[in-house]
Amino acid sequence: MRSDSFLRTLATAAIVCLVCSMLVSAATVALRPLQERNRAWDRKRNVLLAAGLIDENAQADIDALFGRIETQVIDLDTGMAVGGMDPETFDSVAFQRDSKTSRVLSPTEDLAGLKRRGRYELVYLLRQNGRLERVILPVRGKGLWSTMWGLAALGPDLNTIESFAFFAHGETPGLGGEVDNPRWKALWIGKKAFDAQGRPRLEVVKGAVDAGSPDAVHQVDGLSGATLTGNGVTNLLRFWLGEQGFGPLLERLRAENSAPAAPAEHAEHGSARPAG
Repeated sequence: MRSDSFLRTLATAAIVCLVCSMLVSAATVALRPLQERNRAWDRKRNVLLAAGLIDENAQADIDALFGRIETQVIDLDTGMAVGGMDPETFDSVAFQRDSKTSRVLSPTEDLAGLKRRGRYELVYLLRQNGRLERVILPVRGKGLWSTMWGLAALGPDLNTIESFAFFAHGETPGLGGEVDNPRWKALWIGKKAFDAQGRPRLEVVKGAVDAGSPDAVHQVDGLSGATLTGNGVTNLLRFWLGEQGFGPLLERLRAENSAPAAPAEHAEHGSARPAG
């Protein structure tokens, strides 16, 4: 083979690679806005499912229904809402990776296997006539093979599970992947997240729940052949419902819910002057 033929072949291959990489880069840039819109739409749909405003097969105006949801950026350390952050562009993973907005978790703290915990997270609130109906909490943590991402919805008592589902994971199909099974997700509804002392107690047990056990109200049947995935679900829920997660937020909401509201007529009577 002549050397000039080899060089010509090499040059042709380099040009083809360059052109292809430019086309791929251009397509990525052009499609990014569409991908971001699709991610935002999917996030809203999952929140609406957790809020009980739609079902799996609903054909609904997602954006219109999502207007009923109050979205807040929360400071996990205080449980307070944070101003000046746009929920639409909020990226919890970016805050988790940034050493300025996160901290390293100790082994005893890191139940969910996150290594670092960002200071800020999104939460979603559903109110009806001013009354808090559901609090929807994003949760994530390590399973067997992947980080599992889900949403846990608490009822107005901030203890009863109204909905729990994962929207992204990479667990083994037919085993840990059964976290997507509608029958298993339905087992969570009505379970109590906390015990009488306020400690997170949700648990995926090995095998079936003993209905006669006093702990049954906190427990869900295990997934056959997926003990490590089940342990991951238990750990991530206990982390996010605890003091390192949304514990301070839930304490604030409980205090707000228990505070008596002054009736409008009482305020009016208090300002009225006696006749005569």
